[in-house]
Amino acid sequence: MNSAKKFITAAALALTLVVSAPAVVSAQPLTADSLGIAQPGAVGLSNKDVRTTIATIVRTALGFLGTIAFLIFFYAGFLWMTAGGNTEKVEEAQKWMGGAVIGLAIILLSYGLTTFVITQLVGATSSAGTTGV
Repeated sequence: MNSAKKFITAAALALTLVVSAPAVVSAQPLTADSLGIAQPGAVGLSNKDVRTTIATIVRTALGFLGTIAFLIFFYAGFLWMTAGGNTEKVEEAQKWMGGAVIGLAIILLSYGLTTFVITQLVGATSSAGTTGV
């Protein structure tokens, strides 16, 4: 276990050095032109706002997690229906169902929180909300 921690630490350090080396070596500041992203469409990047992209990623991930919670709930129901009166299997199915309900509650709360935060960020950083100062 100790050698695995050392390997992960060394790999993370090496990755950090590889990723940050070009920024440290270059003497000029990093700009959109020096990174080659001045025209995002020319290199295959989207012209969409970053906040919109993040919101789309978060909603997709939460939708995926909701699907997994539904499948776990469905599996728990299947276990319960096929228990045949065996109390151990019924208890196992109830544990699965309880976990699915708790997971679904966490997913719904995180969706609400994420929607609130992104709405507030968009409202705070949009040009419509500025007073011209």
